[in-house]
Amino acid sequence: MKTYCSYLDSGYVCETDGACMASTYHTNGQEEQQFRICIPRVSLVPPGQPIYCLSAEGLLNTHCCYTDFCNSINLQIPSGIAEGKGGSWGPVELVAVIAGPVFLFCLLLIMGVLVFQHHQRNYNHRQRLEVEDPSCDHLYLAKDKTLQDLIFDLSTSGSGSGLPLFVQRTVARTIVLQEIIGKGRFGEVWRGRWRGGDVAVKIFSSREERSWFREAEIYQTIMLRHENILGFIAADNKDNGTWTQLWLVSDYHEHGSLFDYLNHYSVTIEGMIKLALSAASGLAHLHMEILGTQGKPGIAHRDLKSKNILVKKNGTCAIADLGLAVRHETITDTIDIAPNQRVGTKRYMAPEVLDETINMKHFDSFKCADIYALGLVYWEIARRCNAGGIHEDYQLPFYDLVPSDPSIEEMRKVVCDQRLRPNVPNWWQSYEALRVMGKIMRECWYANGAARLTALRIKKTLSQLSVQEDVKI
Repeated sequence: MKTYCSYLDSGYVCETDGACMASTYHTNGQEEQQFRICIPRVSLVPPGQPIYCLSAEGLLNTHCCYTDFCNSINLQIPSGIAEGKGGSWGPVELVAVIAGPVFLFCLLLIMGVLVFQHHQRNYNHRQRLEVEDPSCDHLYLAKDKTLQDLIFDLSTSGSGSGLPLFVQRTVARTIVLQEIIGKGRFGEVWRGRWRGGDVAVKIFSSREERSWFREAEIYQTIMLRHENILGFIAADNKDNGTWTQLWLVSDYHEHGSLFDYLNHYSVTIEGMIKLALSAASGLAHLHMEILGTQGKPGIAHRDLKSKNILVKKNGTCAIADLGLAVRHETITDTIDIAPNQRVGTKRYMAPEVLDETINMKHFDSFKCADIYALGLVYWEIARRCNAGGIHEDYQLPFYDLVPSDPSIEEMRKVVCDQRLRPNVPNWWQSYEALRVMGKIMRECWYANGAARLTALRIKKTLSQLSVQEDVKI
């Protein structure tokens, strides 16, 4: 329907699906130029008596019609519109007539802004995911992807540094926690379920954010993934509105830590060699630097102990808890030391760490300290070896020389001043495997760090022993 519109221009014609309107009004007692406009159907409210089509006594005379150019009539304001007659409005109603459309316009404007912001957020989110790793579209999680599929993707995604961040978030936010399996100074460890498979979820307290971030960062180092290093799956920060939980998701190993395992079970000579060789293999890979664009920096653990080594179902070890690890950047010859105040476990500290003579600017110093701790772990394993029906109770290193929670001063006195080490029994000489283990330990415990064995040398020695003892790994 066409109508005249003289509100802006006397010669303007507009089209509408609603009504044509002509109106004239009084201002300061004088009749003003009338105007004509078109009103869209959505604005004809309420039905039957639209507010746009009402008159106000002595002030406003409005006429609405519904045919082409029907608003071409000339209107006059009657001098005496009867009071209370339908269709006439007083000053209050006039204010409502004017304010109503303004309010409606503001409401529509606000709704438009909110819709625009919603679409903008969705667009930015999609853009951010694409920026994180545009080459990993094939890793979006299909509904039938299992935990085993995910592990395979981790191994074949190209970088060797784990899944893209958006996939990590997807996994972490669909895990169902089952039971708590451990506690530490950082927080708690839970067994969780994800698509029919078990995972371990390490939940850090919010004050341990640096440790959480550091461990996740180290685990995602290029080419770090190895069968004897705990398999990292995902890291995520989950905000439930009250506090923030920091999650680190990894492979689940039902035997728990080496500390727990040795407390519950003795091991055969074959079992001892498998544990010792796999621990050396994991540490050798951690220490090794691989040069090239897809290379790997050397990493030192700095808190190696039986509680930070896990036992897999096949009786081999996986090194865990990399929150204190340091990386060596070969190109710049710098050491990336974690920015937190934690120190390692006092009982396992090397002499040079206890007496503070360690050269913090030389990366090999940190690797040598790891080797000292590995020697203590080997002592724990060998004590539990059942050879000829003989094995000893589980004990921590230096159990007979220091209290259960020794201070650095107490450890320094025993290790540095008195130069004492755990006792290696003479009867171990009767068995080749235990004799070799005892020799390795002593060569890990030298006061001079530079004289100690390397992880690779230990791995080779134990590999030869496994062949001699016909150990199947």
